[in-house]
Amino acid sequence: MRIGQNPIKSIENIESPASVTVVVISYIPFLAGYYEESLEILKRCLCSIQAGDEGDFDLLVFDNGSCEEVGQYLHEEQTAGRIQYLMQSSRNLGKAGAWNIALAAAPGEFIIYADSDVLFLPGWLKGHLDVLEAFPQAGMVTGMPLLSPQKYSTATKAWARKNKFVKIEEGQLITWEDFWRHARSLGDEEAGARKFYDANPAIQILAMGQKLFMGAAHFQFAARKKVLMEILPIPAERPMGRVRLLDEAINAKGYLRLSTSEWYVEHMGNRLPDEAKKAEISKRKNFFLWQRPLIRKILQGVYSRIFKFLVRD
Repeated sequence: MRIGQNPIKSIENIESPASVTVVVISYIPFLAGYYEESLEILKRCLCSIQAGDEGDFDLLVFDNGSCEEVGQYLHEEQTAGRIQYLMQSSRNLGKAGAWNIALAAAPGEFIIYADSDVLFLPGWLKGHLDVLEAFPQAGMVTGMPLLSPQKYSTATKAWARKNKFVKIEEGQLITWEDFWRHARSLGDEEAGARKFYDANPAIQILAMGQKLFMGAAHFQFAARKKVLMEILPIPAERPMGRVRLLDEAINAKGYLRLSTSEWYVEHMGNRLPDEAKKAEISKRKNFFLWQRPLIRKILQGVYSRIFKFLVRD
């Protein structure tokens, strides 16, 4: 039985979603060890999105089974109006599983995706949208100069060679400083990073008034939602498993994978930027102990067992 009329019926208009949805996926199972600073990094990520006057967008956060402290923070941000859409899973569905839900749920025509350890820099919204609007064929656009494996961008190379209005340049067009700025945030050793850098020349595309690099990254990208809906769902078998399927699917569909020549985002990793130098100094001091293969293997095995125990259902 109903008594009276639902008062919502008297409201004639509702606010439409923004044309851009920023999607962030977080997973912080506890605040210790690898994840010790992850909540503070998540806060920096979300604050950097909201900082300045970038333009109109909605923020969607998908929390992939994080600890209570993270959930409380996200609820506070939504209550304060800084998160428009908050989705929470009671367990970790894996990155691909979270993509399948969050990217499909995002209401915007354009989606700008980021892992929760990405820092957004001034001009990020316009920087991404300018590329998407100039290149309707774009499937993924990462907002930083990126040197990535070209096997995931064969469709981009074929498109560039076919169109006479596109100028292609190849060589060490990304400086070592820019390359290392990103590589070290991934935990790469400098010797291995230098080897990759020397062996893989960057491919630059000059077209439509844009200077871009060939290649993109699945930790951060911008895309049209209709493109992403062509490739979802992505098989989700383990937490970080097979995430390259996104790159492969975009390439297989013939879409372009591009990155900007300007820095609109930056990967922070699992340590706050201002602590990076301290961490590097500490690593060098302990090199002879912790870098010994046998000791590293033992410690990694112990850490893996502890991690599985802490996050098990």
